[in-house]
Amino acid sequence: MSRVTAMDKLLGRAETEKIARLLGRDPGELAFLGPLPADDLRRLREQTVAALFDGTPEMLDRIARATKLVPAGVAAAISQKALGPRLAAAVAGKLEPARAADIIEKLPVAFTAESCAHLDPRRIPGIVDRLDENLLVRVSVALAERGDHLTMGRFVGHLRDSALERILPQVEDAVVLRTGSVIDEPQQLGRILDLMGEERLARVVASAADGLWPEALAVAALVTGDRRTRIATLAARRPPEQLDALVRTVAAQDLWESLLPLVALLSEDDRRSVALLPSLRDPEILTGIVPAVVTTGLWADFLPLVELLPTESRRTIATSAATLTDDDLDALAREVDKRDLWELVLPLVELMDDASKERIFTLPSFQDQTSA
Repeated sequence: MSRVTAMDKLLGRAETEKIARLLGRDPGELAFLGPLPADDLRRLREQTVAALFDGTPEMLDRIARATKLVPAGVAAAISQKALGPRLAAAVAGKLEPARAADIIEKLPVAFTAESCAHLDPRRIPGIVDRLDENLLVRVSVALAERGDHLTMGRFVGHLRDSALERILPQVEDAVVLRTGSVIDEPQQLGRILDLMGEERLARVVASAADGLWPEALAVAALVTGDRRTRIATLAARRPPEQLDALVRTVAAQDLWESLLPLVALLSEDDRRSVALLPSLRDPEILTGIVPAVVTTGLWADFLPLVELLPTESRRTIATSAATLTDDDLDALAREVDKRDLWELVLPLVELMDDASKERIFTLPSFQDQTSA
């Protein structure tokens, strides 16, 4: 079985939430899915969607056929009064997108927002593309007010820029963050961040301090390039107590593989601010970082931060590194040599006791380096 990465943990959590919603269960009941890779969970979600919506009773097909025979306003009244949100959504999934859109435009916004949670996700792009923008805005805001970030995550990637520009100012920062972390179309996330602008993005990142740091890490993992650097920098400039909470959350949930590459993107001044956090003087946290870095091979991301840590913290890191197996130490030395990181590593070696130094100097990789 392949190793479950920090990315798997973050995105797998979102996939588990989505599967739980489809099944009408509490996410905690599906905690056994946690060790699985996120790609496997995504495929399971897609299979769940197919099983739920492709195997619907023939009755729904009959209702859908009957719906086509009456005016859209009449069909909307029947949906609201006789079917209810869940059944109405199931019928809408059986209709041509244009017909479904005609009926939806005759329904109250609150009813539509409740129905959206039960709609076949595969039908969303075709229906959204045919709905009036004013209605899309009102339904999206209603979903946000309901705190239904999972349903918003299904829809948001299919919304036009003009609609998003009207919706975003009306949605709370934390809801924007939670929605971004579960978006079904992650390739659209960069476009949405650009529409937000720097000031709004800063507020959304700040909302992570209310227990949403994993969601912020998930969003950062889903974007690339300058956008990821912007998120990393905005997070690094939060008050120290908020950053400290981020580090402690990462340590508790073993998410170093998501955090360290972000730290590596920071300027030296911002990285220095991170290095001075109280949590990075905590021996328990520091000792836990080293095995995570060994597993992920993120020495090139980690060592520039180590260089800026207080001496006592660096000594703790050095002591923890000295307890690695010969194979792990040898792999570390070869990685350091390949990336030319000796200037950052040798000060750590100097902080080790004599026995540990001797072990390192006798490693095959170190001998190869000195004889080269």
